[in-house]
This record gives sequence, C-alpha cells and structure tokens, in this order.
Amino acid sequence: MADGSLSIKRSITVRAVVTPRWKEDAEREISNAIAGSDAQLAQLEQEGQQLVDAIRSQSANPLDPRVQDQVASVQEQVAAKRAELEEQKRQLLEQQVQVRDLEMEQVVEQGQLESFCDVRVGDNLVEKLSVAVVVRDGVIEAIEGVL
Repeated sequence: MADGSLSIKRSITVRAVVTPRWKEDAEREISNAIAGSDAQLAQLEQEGQQLVDAIRSQSANPLDPRVQDQVASVQEQVAAKRAELEEQKRQLLEQQVQVRDLEMEQVVEQGQLESFCDVRVGDNLVEKLSVAVVVRDGVIEAIEGVL
C-alpha cells in the first residue's frame, strides 16, 4: 500500500445474449435438473419405504406404540424432504417457462464472477465495483464498466 493503492475483490455480473444455442443449452440444463429431482424423489420414496419395512420387521409387535412412533417419525422426515424436493422441481419448471418465453437477442443475467481490482484515493468506488461482461454463446462480446 506504499503507492497509495489497494487491491479489492469485486463481483462481475455475467450477462448472456439469448441465442438459439443459449436457449437450447439452458433448456437442456433445466430438463436435466428436473430429471434429477424426479430421480431423487423416487429414491427418497423407496428408501423411506425400506426403512419403514425394516423398523416393522425388526419388531416383535409391529403395532407397538413405540414402533408406530418410529414409523411416523420416518414418514414425517420423508414428507418434509419430499416437500423440499417438490418445491425445487416447481422452481425449475418455472425457470423452464421463463427461458422459453425469452426473446432472441434479449440480454439476461447469467451469474457472477469474482475478480480483483486496484483502487486509489480519488477513485469512484461505485464505478470500480460496477462491472459486467456480456457474452454471446460463451464468447465475450462486451465489458461494461471500469476495469
């Protein structure tokens, strides 16, 4: 810091231009995520049922209140996880509709990157932190803001 500057970390917004290729890739990613959610739901149901069956089979009296409490507890945990997975799937389905509704050449936020920049006394910090990269099919088309 002897030269009066400081290196700071900043977030860079990545914006993508919607193209047929971008749309296809985004829809494929979302479809894969939906399929993954479906697989997780199926696995959850199977494992939950196996656990309930194991609890019941290990008990001399499956109607014992303690066994019923264990079964109810497992079922509650499965139901909570199912609700969480179904919410994730619902959000993915919403994203899928949003992607399909995007117009070609529209610019959408795709994510964030981090980088470092040097700041000095007298620099406009807001400008230094306001940086974005615009990409078209993965190729940088523009850099917006102060480097």
